[in-house]
Formats: sequence, structure tokens, C-alpha cells
Amino acid sequence: MAQSPQRQLMPHAFPQRSQRKRFRRPQLHAVVSLGIAVLVGITALLSLPTVIAVDTRLAQAEPVKPPFPVTVDPVNETIVEDPEVEALLDDTHGTLAAASGLAGSALAWIANAVASVPVYQQVAGSDLAFVDIKAGYREEEVAYAFGRQLGWNTKQQAAFLKQVHENAPIIEEGQFVPGTYVLSSAASPAYVQELLSDRFAKEISARYSTTSEEVLPITDVLTIASMLERETRNPAEMRLISGIIWNRLWAGMNLQIDATLQYAKASKSTSGSWWPKPVPDDKYIKSAYNTYKNKGLPPGPIANPSTAAVLAALNPKKTDCIFYFHDSRGGMHCTPTYKEHVTLLKKYYGRGK
Repeated sequence: MAQSPQRQLMPHAFPQRSQRKRFRRPQLHAVVSLGIAVLVGITALLSLPTVIAVDTRLAQAEPVKPPFPVTVDPVNETIVEDPEVEALLDDTHGTLAAASGLAGSALAWIANAVASVPVYQQVAGSDLAFVDIKAGYREEEVAYAFGRQLGWNTKQQAAFLKQVHENAPIIEEGQFVPGTYVLSSAASPAYVQELLSDRFAKEISARYSTTSEEVLPITDVLTIASMLERETRNPAEMRLISGIIWNRLWAGMNLQIDATLQYAKASKSTSGSWWPKPVPDDKYIKSAYNTYKNKGLPPGPIANPSTAAVLAALNPKKTDCIFYFHDSRGGMHCTPTYKEHVTLLKKYYGRGK
């Protein structure tokens, strides 16, 4: 059974104290403002892969992205071995890591840190806001992230979710492409929903061919990708876990994904966490999202997946593994039989499950 994994600058040369006394306050403000403005400019240039959506007034023409490769064959219950795709997605080349946004995470952090600096607000004015949407967020977390940076109250956050539900292009959950969004700090919930829908269409929908949709609906792909996103933060593991999920589906097994228990539990309670740690009793929660009780895929995605997770859902690793877990250090172990699974659990935890 899937065990819940543990989820879990360059220094500036400042003048010496004796030198600092020589600065007058207006000069100091000018220097700080200029320095931050330069940092923002450099960050904007370097973080193009990370800053994925901007206010339409700032938007530039974007290159057309290639279609997603697809090697999973649900009809024949197999995974087609394609050397070109394997070479592309082999993690040694960093393709999945880059697709997951990990390569630009530091730049995203800088962008958000700078956005919160009062002097930067004076330089850029109050019209600009940076909103960082992380992979693995639920829709409520997305609403909160935008609300926090844009100054929305709870009613405005609720209005945003209402817009999402009424105008969802395909599904309500899982349509928020992770990345840093740059937009007007006065942006309305309706405008943000449109921005997110546009980004989803360009990053995901446009790259999913009609032929692929006929064989494997994009809603199913996003559902699997969302589970992968919550099960591991390691892009290299995503394709392997994807292979295990497909093996379970083809074998008619319950998926038994702990992240679905977290989603179901948080949807029914006000525990204060959207991803509460699973406990044994959670396996009996009455919910269509409980993959311990219900066969097949849950009704829809449980979170917003990264592009890396979408690629992993479409291109799983071929494996005979059915069971897997993460040890206390985060290492992943998988086996084809339950007996071997229990043996490994005893080795790492002193008991089987």
C-alpha cells in the first residue's frame, strides 16, 4: 500500500558603519530603490520559465509548445517503449525536474520576497503583485494564495472559487498551472479566474491532442497527475509511481493512495490543515475520493499537478511493482508482491502493514 511520504544570494557588499554615516537619507533611499529595481529586472529576465503568467498589459507573444508525448496505452493495458521519449524524460537530463518548476523555485522565491518589500512597492508602485502557486495546491489554497497577495477578504476568495466552479474549462480542481503569476494588485476574482483558465489552455489543453483524448480523457490524466504530485516531490519517482498506479488499475485493484484520504478528510472537516496526516481510521471515510474503499480513479483531481506530473501520468515507467512505500528518510521502495512488501516494511519499520 502507498504510504504517505514525508513532505514534506549572493551577499551584497554593504559599506562599513563609518561609511554608512556619510549617506544622507534621500541618497540611501535612492540607492536601495535602484538596487531593488535592478534585482527585479534581472529576476524577471532570468525567471522566464518560472514567471508563467502576467497581466495582459505586460504579456508578450509566447512560443508554441510541443504536444505531450504519450506512451501509456490504456486500451491494450500496456506501456509502449519509445527510446526517444525515454531519452527525453530520463531524469538524468533534468527534463522532469525542469518541468516541475524546481529549477526556477529559487527565482520564484526571490520574486515573492521582493514583492513584499515596502521599498519595492514604492519603486514599482502599488499596481504590481507576484503570486506563487505551488504544485500540489487544492483550489482553496489557490484562492488563499491570490487573496493574500491581492488583499482579498474571505468573500472575494469565495467569489473566486464560485467563478472557478461556474467557468471551469474541464474540471474544477487541478486546473491551476503552478508558477509565479504577475498581475495588477487590483485584479478581481473574475479576472484571476480568466488568467488561470487561459494559462491552463496554453500549458495543458493545447498540448493534449484529440487523438490522445479519445484514448485517455484529459480528466483522467490530471487525476493521476494530481495523485503523483501529492505522493512524491521527487520528479524521478513520479514515473515509477505512475507505472504502479497503472498496474493497479489494470489489475482491478484499489489504488490505495494516501493523498486521496487527505483530500477526502479535509473536505469533510475544519481541522485547520488541507492535508492532514493520514491515520488508519481514515481508510473508512465515506467519500468517493477514498481510494481504499473504491476501485478505479477518484471522481477528479485532488490538487493542481505540475507539468512533470502530467508527463509522468502519460509516460509511466514500465515496472512489475504493485506495492510501494517511502521510508523515514524519504527513500522509495517498491515490490511486485505483498509478501515482499511486508518484508521490506519489517526491515525499515520493524513491522508489516
